[in-house]
Amino acid sequence: MMKKTTETLTLISLIVSTLCYCGIRLEGNQTLPQIQINSTQSDSKSDNDTATEHHESAQTESLYKTSFTDNSTIDIRDTNVNPSITPYTVEPDLSNIDNLWQYEYLGDSQKELLAQNSFMVCSQSNEFFEVYEQNRYDQLASFITVDSLMHTYHLYFSYLMKTTEKNYLADSLKQLSSQMLDNSIKACEKLKGTQWENAAQKDAAFFNVALKLLDDSAEIYEGAQDIVTAELDSINAHEGIKESLITGDFEDYTQYIPRGYYEGDKQLEQYFKAMMWYGRIHFRQEDEEMDKCACLTAMMLSEDRASYDLWKAIYETTSFFAGASDDLGVNEYMQALEDVYGKDATVDTLISDDKAFERFHKQTATLPLPHINSIPIGQGEDNTIRGFRFMGQRFTIDAAIMQRLIYSEVAENSQGEKRMFPDTLDVPAALGSSAALNILNENGASDYQNYSENMDKLKTYFAGSSTEIWSASLYSCWLDTLRPLLEPKGEGYPMFMQSEEWLKKDLECFAGSFAELKHDTVLYSKQIIAEMGGGGWEQEPDDRGYVEPEPLVYARFAELSDKTLSGLKAYNILSQTDEENLTLLSQMADMLLEISKKELQEENLTDDEYEFIKSYGGSIEHFWTETVKDQTGGEYVYTQECPAAIVVDIATNPDSGEVLEVATDNPSYIYVIVKVDGKLKIARGSVYSFYQFAWPMDDRLTDAKWRQMMGINPGEDGSYSTDSSIQKPSWTESYRFKYEWE
Repeated sequence: MMKKTTETLTLISLIVSTLCYCGIRLEGNQTLPQIQINSTQSDSKSDNDTATEHHESAQTESLYKTSFTDNSTIDIRDTNVNPSITPYTVEPDLSNIDNLWQYEYLGDSQKELLAQNSFMVCSQSNEFFEVYEQNRYDQLASFITVDSLMHTYHLYFSYLMKTTEKNYLADSLKQLSSQMLDNSIKACEKLKGTQWENAAQKDAAFFNVALKLLDDSAEIYEGAQDIVTAELDSINAHEGIKESLITGDFEDYTQYIPRGYYEGDKQLEQYFKAMMWYGRIHFRQEDEEMDKCACLTAMMLSEDRASYDLWKAIYETTSFFAGASDDLGVNEYMQALEDVYGKDATVDTLISDDKAFERFHKQTATLPLPHINSIPIGQGEDNTIRGFRFMGQRFTIDAAIMQRLIYSEVAENSQGEKRMFPDTLDVPAALGSSAALNILNENGASDYQNYSENMDKLKTYFAGSSTEIWSASLYSCWLDTLRPLLEPKGEGYPMFMQSEEWLKKDLECFAGSFAELKHDTVLYSKQIIAEMGGGGWEQEPDDRGYVEPEPLVYARFAELSDKTLSGLKAYNILSQTDEENLTLLSQMADMLLEISKKELQEENLTDDEYEFIKSYGGSIEHFWTETVKDQTGGEYVYTQECPAAIVVDIATNPDSGEVLEVATDNPSYIYVIVKVDGKLKIARGSVYSFYQFAWPMDDRLTDAKWRQMMGINPGEDGSYSTDSSIQKPSWTESYRFKYEWE
């Protein structure tokens, strides 16, 4: 273990000296902009509130420093194009479709839907690449979708995170926990009989719980045995919401159910629980005893540079993927320590200067509030609670939006109902999607008092937001890549893209990729509460395909892949194979960008470009194989063993005892009428299949259980069954064909 720990420590000097390579500045917990939109808040302000505002105002220029603030090493792609596709008409009987003879298997209802919208979604396969490989075998034209590319990034993003956590972070976190427990026990001995004794014991218990979660063989400190044992019992039993013996606050112990890609791997499950503990346990600033715990933790880290360096390496590596902490943390408290106690203060200083803590406590009361509440609170309680977290869960744009569109930020509706859960569509709506907002309002969102007002303020805020907010981490860059999907496509675009139905299809792409993003970062993001074959056709098919023309999406995707590569290379945690694969991803996106620009200007594609479209399935299959080959242990991996479907909970309603789950089923087929070389033809591709539903919080779903519920994998008795109670959102129905058995 020492070898890996030493490797991680050496990353610090590499981080400091090479982050400029990719234009990333990582400075620990950062102040994030306050989105002041709550129309129900009081006009009166306390001295602390005023001080906080001054503190935030003074730091405005340093917002989002956990970001790619200098893109000098990243190629900025040219996305300038004037869409100028000549309008065309699809006959109701599809008689002007050149390759309709290849789709004789489509039923009359399917053809009717295809003629009506110029596209149609139905049925499914296990993985995105399978559709394209089947197209190549059957000599069918492929339709390359944004969905398939974003899914490929999800596969590699989660693979890179998992590799980093297993090879670098898990052992480092164990070492850090062990050292901080030792420091806490020493502090207990030094501070015995003083006003700091209880804080030292609480800190010892806090770090002991984490170490025990990471290492079953770790001993329990006898001075905190009862607290540690009780907390571990609650965590391992997923006991719901109950009071934490360390903080005195309610804690949701169902959050410690390992899910996402952590499920089923012992090392990753242990890491998951410990990082969830470090990310969720909240030392309230207003509680002097809890603020002493936070103060002492910061003091121990300031004395023990090796431990601080471990903390810094773990925090900054995870921030690169998921963003900065939403809460106050080590860096803010260490600065307050220096301001009050001086640079050379030690644990002994806490005893010798009794009055200093009063000044420290007053100073921490002026530090910024979090944007997102993840603590179970009662009705009427303040939902922005200032406090310290050791490895705080991260600020995300989507959670900040959702927090302001649920109770009590929005009041009851005309029926006296409370909006306890957000809707995934809240995010694209706040980012400017009128289609998403219309669907929300049709489903009653605007009936909730303050919803429309808060939504308008969010839309205004994000419409005027700087580019830095979208480059704060790979997480935010991922969201930014999806944003162009929300823009309506008008004259000059293909006819299938100009309809309301396509806007909804793009919303499902946004929602499906969003679900994968939340799945991959569930631990860190803060939650509100075949070979080539012949088709056997009598005539030679024209199987030249088409790319969904979204130039800005592909440009941003290429930049996202570039940033992933350069960032991990700067950390010296990128293998040669992974560097080559990320380079290939960028090159694929660049090719899709150039093809899209040509399509929108009705320019002829080259033979190589058509061959790229035809071979696309094999290209993305490569990435799937790279990311799953170690999961089964067999020589060959089948898609049935590692299907695309995933699930993740994104919000909690403690009143009903439920969570909001978002999920993807295995991908669906999409049939699109496109124009290639002046002829209309049907092309086939793969798209997301998105779900959103409430589920009991004490049974937070894992991928394994979700796949059983969807009939993808067998249950414990070996049989297959589908939970028919789980339905897709109604807004996805108008462009989907459902078989009788669905």
